[in-house]
Amino acid sequence: MSWRILRRAGVLALTLVALAGAGRASALTLVPPKPNVLFGISDKGTALDFNETAGLLAKHPALLETFHPWGNSLNQAYERWRETATRPILAISTADDQTLAELITPAQIALGYGDDYLLQLNDFFAKRGLPAYIRPLGEPNRCLNAWSAVDCAGKQKGGEHTTGWYKQAFRRIAAIVRGGQALEGVNATLAEVGLPPVSRTKGPPPTSLPAAPVSIIWSPLPGGSPRVKGNFPGNYWPGARWVDWVGTDVYSQYPVWKDLKRFFASRHWRRKPVAITEWAVSGKDEPRFVKQLIAWTVKRPRVRMLVYYTGFGDGDNPYDLSLYPRTTNTLRQKIRRPTFLEYADYNAALLPAP
Repeated sequence: MSWRILRRAGVLALTLVALAGAGRASALTLVPPKPNVLFGISDKGTALDFNETAGLLAKHPALLETFHPWGNSLNQAYERWRETATRPILAISTADDQTLAELITPAQIALGYGDDYLLQLNDFFAKRGLPAYIRPLGEPNRCLNAWSAVDCAGKQKGGEHTTGWYKQAFRRIAAIVRGGQALEGVNATLAEVGLPPVSRTKGPPPTSLPAAPVSIIWSPLPGGSPRVKGNFPGNYWPGARWVDWVGTDVYSQYPVWKDLKRFFASRHWRRKPVAITEWAVSGKDEPRFVKQLIAWTVKRPRVRMLVYYTGFGDGDNPYDLSLYPRTTNTLRQKIRRPTFLEYADYNAALLPAP
């Protein structure tokens, strides 16, 4: 790790200490200096997988996006983040990894039934001083996701799965995971939007929540799946106060450039940094798609994060880059420029083992 990175890490560490002692809610964007873009990949479960992908790309990814179901322990992921010298993105789902059964509904999250987990996340990142991007309930307008408000027939689910409950759940997640307030302050913040106070299953909640160095990403699809009334990104927008980055996903099978441009230009989040939280080629070699998306990114200075989705497993993984040599070669060439960062200034490698 270079001296410059370590020096910047020290500056950020002092900033985090100041935030922790500020006694108020603070939001960190963790945006790299212009014109840099944080390049990342998704987490396949081992440091070896990470190194193989980095070798294919001839570049170390700065970010590692880990997908976890609600309530999952972070201990193993923390070790991977450390081993790979990455800054984490934690993408949180409410579906069981194996059965896809729903673990908790948006309404239950909003009403505080999942606060044990949110307090755990706040404590985990604050205690370690680990900067991280938290991506809760991504792609809410994808009907296959348990937290979507619309089913795949285009009908509103209603009940505990409305856009209103989704937005309230997102606000609660942001308020508690960010922390940075006495308990009374957090409860007052929740009360402002009609949410109940922080609760814990065993014993009373902590008297204060430390400021966690996290940045909250809100990330719908750029259009809607299905494309029906009530299932577009704006229907799920929780408000600028609760969002640090806006993100979206785009794949070679669905190159909806009009939707992507419209999403980027929306007045609701025009002041927010933009992340492509998932993008990938699958099904066939598509070097042209890589060229198009990299060009789209470079022309838009607000786009400051680009995360390639590598799928899971080796035997039957349509997102495995090794299946697409021309795509891989094109991507390797396009991210060679130094503005696509290989390391975040402060990453998990600088932290001690658990």
